[in-house]
Amino acid sequence: MISKTIFTNIKELIGVQQEFKNIKSIQLLKKLNVIKNAFLVIENDKILDFGKMDELDLVDQKFDEIIDLNNKSVLPAWNDSHTHLVFAGSREQEFVDRINGLSYEQIAKNGGGILNSAEKLANTPIDQLYESSAYRLEKVMKMGTGAIEIKSGYGLSLKNEIKILRAIALLKENYNLPIKATFLGAHAVPNEYKNNKSKYIDLIIKEMIPNISAENLADYIDVFCEKNYFTVQDMQRIIEAGMKYNLKAKVHVNQFNSIGGIQKAVEMKAVSVDHLEVLSQNDINSLKGSSTIPTLLPSCSLFINIPYANGKKLIENDIPFALASDYNPGSTPSGNMNLVVALACINMKINPEAAINAATIMGAHAMELENITGSITKGKLANIIVTENISSYNFIPYSFGENNIDRVMVRGKWV
Repeated sequence: MISKTIFTNIKELIGVQQEFKNIKSIQLLKKLNVIKNAFLVIENDKILDFGKMDELDLVDQKFDEIIDLNNKSVLPAWNDSHTHLVFAGSREQEFVDRINGLSYEQIAKNGGGILNSAEKLANTPIDQLYESSAYRLEKVMKMGTGAIEIKSGYGLSLKNEIKILRAIALLKENYNLPIKATFLGAHAVPNEYKNNKSKYIDLIIKEMIPNISAENLADYIDVFCEKNYFTVQDMQRIIEAGMKYNLKAKVHVNQFNSIGGIQKAVEMKAVSVDHLEVLSQNDINSLKGSSTIPTLLPSCSLFINIPYANGKKLIENDIPFALASDYNPGSTPSGNMNLVVALACINMKINPEAAINAATIMGAHAMELENITGSITKGKLANIIVTENISSYNFIPYSFGENNIDRVMVRGKWV
């Protein structure tokens, strides 16, 4: 049964892309296409038409619903391409420890960090894990997220990595937004392998990846490539193993150190390289013209007080990038993409146009969803945010502590 809805009197229709284009263009990142005083037509779960109000001809057209937005604005829903949303329990004590002077690395050495989350997850049944994750997913959807990537990585064993990925699979079944699953067994080395990391990598390659593939539980494979975690050579071994099972790479690199992870990831045609708080000229040279998308995580920098990724320098070097939340219990206990966009403007010194594009169309690209979401384009999913009556899209990052969302639609249905 066909259902048609028209939105009229839209103050600003934001993120318009008239046709499917090569969205890796830096020019598209810099320019935010807007139609003022616009209409938008949704048919079932997709965008059917849009344009200026003075061009709208209602003669002989029938709609199931006519919604007068009365000068509210519309933009594409956020596409959050880097999260760890499925986890067990919070880590607010580590938050207090950081306030009292301990660094992220010191907390990890004291048994906190990823290993803390892994211990909690091992003791949490899958139904409880799913319920808490579904609650978090519903919250971020209400804040405008219309597509999301979710990683494992707090299991660190075959049994518990599969537990997380099965919880993600249940979210895919029960929620209508696009969800991508990423296997991150190489998030940290568990205590039982701390003196034999190579044996743990063998477990990832020989047992975890084949079993995960057999259940079709993951779309991507990830590695935390960083000093004291996994080396560039480790990352290469794990990515190559994943590629044999059609798992493309989306990797953590350059959060604290530049050790060559970007160069190897680009060489191996990773879909994205994520974090990049530390960025050398050699890293920039490697990213230029590559198919790999940098993904920047400003709310992580805010929470653990580390440098912000240099988005402005990427723009100056014609390198488009995505913005994502990094939602996780340790370094970013927030999935609020509105805050992410604001932090990018405030602390990365990038324009609202670039920040909004990076959180919508480029976020879609970092999940290989650019052909179905991320812009106001005929034929794409009706994943949209309806704002309150704000003065312009610049107000979204400007009013960083407020919720300016009136309603959110995903696949043509209100959240």
